[in-house]
Amino acid sequence: MQYQALASLLKPEVARIGFATCLMLAVFVPSMEALGAEQAAEQALPSVATPTQPEVEQPAAQADTAIQPAAGVPQPFEVPVLSDLLESADAPRNYWSGKFATFANDVDRFFGDPRYFQEANGSVLQLNVAKVFEPGGDGAAVLDGQAKLDLPATEKRFSLMLESNPEKNLSGDTGKQRPVLANDVVTSNNQSAALRYEKPPEESRWHFSADTGVKVRVPLEPFVRTRASYTLPMENWRMKAAETVFWFSSIGAGETTQVDFERFVSEPVLFRATSTATWMNDNHKFDLRQDFTFYHTVNERTAMLYQTSVIGVSEPELEATEYVLLMLYRYRLHKSWVFFEVSPQLHYPKAKNFDMSPMLLLRLEFLFDGSR
Repeated sequence: MQYQALASLLKPEVARIGFATCLMLAVFVPSMEALGAEQAAEQALPSVATPTQPEVEQPAAQADTAIQPAAGVPQPFEVPVLSDLLESADAPRNYWSGKFATFANDVDRFFGDPRYFQEANGSVLQLNVAKVFEPGGDGAAVLDGQAKLDLPATEKRFSLMLESNPEKNLSGDTGKQRPVLANDVVTSNNQSAALRYEKPPEESRWHFSADTGVKVRVPLEPFVRTRASYTLPMENWRMKAAETVFWFSSIGAGETTQVDFERFVSEPVLFRATSTATWMNDNHKFDLRQDFTFYHTVNERTAMLYQTSVIGVSEPELEATEYVLLMLYRYRLHKSWVFFEVSPQLHYPKAKNFDMSPMLLLRLEFLFDGSR
């Protein structure tokens, strides 16, 4: 009885709902059919709007470029291409990379660093008169030097190399500002002459050179060297890697790997971290060194250098053999080719149980490279 009463109450409501539903279907379905017909017609037509003005015939070459999307049709969102973003960053990167490279090269030139001598695009003559004061030393003055003379009619690809002690700086890049070790400043008659082939450095970030020469003594001692370097800008840093392979009749074959990381600390200050490893085939071990250097340009005539170094070997076990702290004051005495240096140094060699051993270096340098 309760279900029958409930059904009698719902019958009018169901009737009203049914009538409303039929009415909605009668109105809505034809509208949907008409809309579907319009969409089908649009899909069947070309995707361009029909011009209201008489159509002007266009050349066939311009027909594709004249096609525009239909008015009112939403267009897809255009995502910037990665290559466009990278191209927009090229200008500031090139500016800072060029500024960085120019500043670093100017620093190396001012300090007479072998990096500048190795890759100078022209003739260079460098003469040094050095005197070292240390406990138990004789303080004898030593004259040495090196020259790179471009040969005419070779488009700067061949040059004549003249050096004192060519095997002393086996990497061809070890900085002159590195710590002065006991066997570095010695009286020597080991003069050498070599013919160098060099790829012009402006062609790429690569620099390549190859030397064939002899040490001038009786009997003559031949040697060969090949050096390649690559420079890579890295945001605020610049990395430079150099590889040198050599053979001297007096000391045998070997190779040296050197990596520099450089960056600006401030406008007049350059920081450089240098890692060097030299392998000698005869003794089968690596000579290792790590230098951390700050170059501070005080003014156009004066610059300071602050450096800490760790020197070590790989055999019979990996160990440090010496720690060094040094400061170097360099002053340009005359124009751009006469310089004076004072370098106090503190050495802590393993041979002396890492006790402090002070040293003082005085150097007068003459640098001729075409600058005024």
